[in-house]
Amino acid sequence: MTHRIGVIGGGIVGLATAYRLLHRLPLAQVTVLEKESAIAQHQSSHNSGVLHCGLYYKTGSARARLAVRGIRQMVEFCRQHSIPHDVCGKVVVATTREEVERLPGLFDRGTQNGLEGLRMLSAEELREIEPHSAGLAAIHVPQEGIADYPRVCEVLAHEIHLSGGHVVTSARVQEIRRDGKFWRITHTHGETQCDWLVSCAGLYSDRVAALTGRPRAARIVPFRGEYYMLRPERQFLVRNLIYPVPDPRFPFLGVHFTRRIQGGIEAGPNAVLAFAREGYNKSNISLRDLADAFSYSGFWRFVRRYPRVCWDELRRSFSKELFCQTLQKLVPEIQMSDLAPGGAGVRAQALSTEGMLIDDFRFVEGEHEIHVVNAPSPAATSSLAIGDEIAGMLTARL
Repeated sequence: MTHRIGVIGGGIVGLATAYRLLHRLPLAQVTVLEKESAIAQHQSSHNSGVLHCGLYYKTGSARARLAVRGIRQMVEFCRQHSIPHDVCGKVVVATTREEVERLPGLFDRGTQNGLEGLRMLSAEELREIEPHSAGLAAIHVPQEGIADYPRVCEVLAHEIHLSGGHVVTSARVQEIRRDGKFWRITHTHGETQCDWLVSCAGLYSDRVAALTGRPRAARIVPFRGEYYMLRPERQFLVRNLIYPVPDPRFPFLGVHFTRRIQGGIEAGPNAVLAFAREGYNKSNISLRDLADAFSYSGFWRFVRRYPRVCWDELRRSFSKELFCQTLQKLVPEIQMSDLAPGGAGVRAQALSTEGMLIDDFRFVEGEHEIHVVNAPSPAATSSLAIGDEIAGMLTARL
């Protein structure tokens, strides 16, 4: 029997899911619908390019499990298809006594999650790896690295076509309705009928799921992450990846340094409310998206829960000096003159009605439908593993 499967979303998760479905079900008719005129125009190409291996995530969570599996699959995929990548390792740096005390717990979590080669570093050992980084101690994570995710998406789309699938661009979904035993998806490129629906809509995952009649139990609230780039003559200050020790009291990881696979060193990001789901600049404003966030009780509960974090992130967005001061905790030699304007990304973060960031990947199943309703970092790294997970869920029900 030939199964028709519609995948909504032509980002890295949607493409990886279609790729895995075609491997599991070679006779299936798989169609990917992407609203933009080209694939991978948002989170898939507006991220830090890091290969995350699962150090931070709660043991047993989908993020931990799929990150560990996903980084291995992604590195192998890059090797097979000659996609630029570098497993260069990273250091997680403790700059205060309080952070030093949190390192063993972080080390243990990484070990429990299945990471290999983790190593505790003294201040002297840290400087052997990152000579200009200051810290009292650190963890070396050798499995982490960087990759060209836009190129990954291009190869995935090519492989989908070779396997008989289709990627349809300029196909913004307008209506989804059940018509007997199949789904009828109306979009700006026409209409697609399918037996199974899989939505991987990223920044619009809650709205696309709602088109099927599903209530929005959580809502996507967009957070913009803004970056600076180190000027070329100062890039020697960072060799690879330098991260802070995460503070469990706060919802965001904090600014860090990342070597880009295309070249250059990126510094950031902060995390501020974006005034549009595709709000890559402060001037990008969507009244619909603002009303969606401001009318949501979960957003205001989040602000009340983390007032200091919200205020600090907002101040850093408008103050290069404050941004620089935060970076100096990791690399003291950094000066404001070293920082040139960089890019920005928007993180699709599901927020619960209680005002908590949903801290795991979340998949919702219905009648002949599977929705990825929350896929924050490390979704790019984990995309092939997420695709495997969804393909397994679907094939188990066929």
